[in-house]
Amino acid sequence: MRTGETTAIRQSPWVRWSSYLLALLLVAVAVAPLVLHWLGNVDDQRLVDLDVYRTGGEAVLQGRPVYDFVTPAPQLLPFTYPPVAALLATPLAAISWPTAQWAWTALIFLTLAVTVALSFRAVLDGGAASSARKASSARKAGSAGSIASAGAAGAAGAAGAAGAAGAARATGSAGSAGSAGSADAVGTDGPARAAVPGAVGGWHAVGRFRWPLLFAALMIGCTYLMPIRDQVRFGQVDILLVALCLADCTVRRPVWPRGMLIGLAVAVKLTPGVFLVYLLVTALGPGGRREQRETFLTAALTAALLTLLPFLVIPSDATDFWFRALLDPERLGANAATTNQSMRGMLIRLYLPDALTTLLWIALVAVVAWYGFRYARRALLDGHPVTGAALVGLMAVLLSPVAWIHHLAWVVVVIGALAGDGRDPVRIRVAAGVWLYYVLPVPWWGVTIKAAEIPVLSPVLGKIVQNGFGLGALALVWLLGVWLPRRREAFRAVTPGVHENGPAREAGPPPGGTTP
Repeated sequence: MRTGETTAIRQSPWVRWSSYLLALLLVAVAVAPLVLHWLGNVDDQRLVDLDVYRTGGEAVLQGRPVYDFVTPAPQLLPFTYPPVAALLATPLAAISWPTAQWAWTALIFLTLAVTVALSFRAVLDGGAASSARKASSARKAGSAGSIASAGAAGAAGAAGAAGAAGAARATGSAGSAGSAGSADAVGTDGPARAAVPGAVGGWHAVGRFRWPLLFAALMIGCTYLMPIRDQVRFGQVDILLVALCLADCTVRRPVWPRGMLIGLAVAVKLTPGVFLVYLLVTALGPGGRREQRETFLTAALTAALLTLLPFLVIPSDATDFWFRALLDPERLGANAATTNQSMRGMLIRLYLPDALTTLLWIALVAVVAWYGFRYARRALLDGHPVTGAALVGLMAVLLSPVAWIHHLAWVVVVIGALAGDGRDPVRIRVAAGVWLYYVLPVPWWGVTIKAAEIPVLSPVLGKIVQNGFGLGALALVWLLGVWLPRRREAFRAVTPGVHENGPAREAGPPPGGTTP
C-alpha cells in the first residue's frame, strides 16, 4: 500500500504538467488557422483597430493632436477613445508594428483565458468534483473493502482541489479561493481536506487531466464565436475590458482593491460605465450589500483619477475629447451599418424620421435598463455573480448608441452563466444553442436576404435577420433574467439535494463581503 501511495505522489507533478501542456497544445493548434489568417492579411486590412490604438500612442509621443489624425488609407479611422487610452497605448508605439501585432494577439488570448476560467468556473470545478462524487458512490457501495474506497475518495478530493487551485491561478485569485469554489461545487458538507494520497491512481489521473482538457475545449469553442473572431481580426480591446470587469465582480479574494479594474475599464472605454450603475443598484435598497458600496467608490475614484490625469499630461487633447470628439457619434463609424447591433443601430436601420428614432430609442433604453439592472441585482443578491455580470455586459451592448459585433464578447460570460455547473442537461443544450447562434454570421445572412430583393421576404425577414445579434442580445436578457431562475428552481425540484455550487450559488464573492 505504501508503495502505491509513493508511486501516485511521484507521478502527480508529471501528470499535472503534461495535462496542462497538452491543453495548451490543443488550443494553439485549434486557433492557429484563425490567427495566421488575420495576421497574414494584407497590411492595410490587418488589425486595423490596433493600428488606431498604436497611432494614438504615437501622436502622444510626438506631441501631435490625438483627435485630429486618422489612420492611413483605405481605413481612415480616427482615435475614438478617452485620452487616458492614448497614454496607455504609448508602449505599443514604442515597439515595431509586427511585434505589436503578435503581442496584442497574445494578450487577446490571455484575457480570453481569464474570461473563460471565470465564466465557466462552476463547470471546471464540477469536472474535478465529479470524480469525488463517483469515489463517494464507490465508497458507499464498497463491499470490496472500506480502505480502498476511502483511498479513491481521497485521490479524487486531491484532484478536485488541484483543479480548483489551477482555476484560481488562471483567474488571478488566491489558491484558497479556488479550493473553496471546488468545495462548493461538490455540494457535500465540505472539501476532503485530509485527502489520502492516491491509493487508487485512476481517480487521481482523471481529476488531473479533466480540468485542463475541459478548459481547452471551452477556450477553443469560445475563440470561434463571431465576436471573439472579430477581436482577433481587428485587434480589438473588448475582451480585455470583459476580463477586467468580470474579475472585479467574481474573484473571491482579489489581490487588488475590488473596483479598481472596473474603474480602469471605464476610463479606457466609456461603455463599461454600466458597471458603476450595477454596483450602485446592488449597494442600495433592501438587501443591498455594504461591500458593493465600497467597490463602487473604489471604481468611481479610479475612473475619475484616470480621467483627470490626461488634463495634466495632454490637456489640449483631454479638452478636445470631452467637449468635441465625444459629441460626434459619426466618429465611431457609420451608425446604420450592419455591424452596429445596439438598439439604436437597429432603429436607425428602420429609416424612420430622426426625431421618432430618438424618442423610440430613449423609451427602449429606459425599459431595457430597468429590467436588465433589476435582473442583474436579483442575480447577485441570490448568489449568482456571473449571471449578474453577464446581464450588465449585455446592457453595455444594448444601451450604447453604437455597439459593434465585437462588443458582444460578453456572450462568453452569458454562455458560462447558462451552463452553470454542467449538471442540468437542459441548461447545457440552451448554452450550446446560444454558442452556435453567435458562431454563425447571422447578421450578414440578413444582408444577403435583403440583397435578393424578394418581395415582402427581403425587406421584412432580411431586416430581422440583419438585426439578429442585437435581437439575440435582448432574448439573452430574458433568458438570464427570467428563464434561468425558473430553470434553477425546476432542476432543484427534480434533483433534491443537488445545488449549483452549494446552496444555489455560483462561484464568486461571498454574500457577506470579500472573505467567506
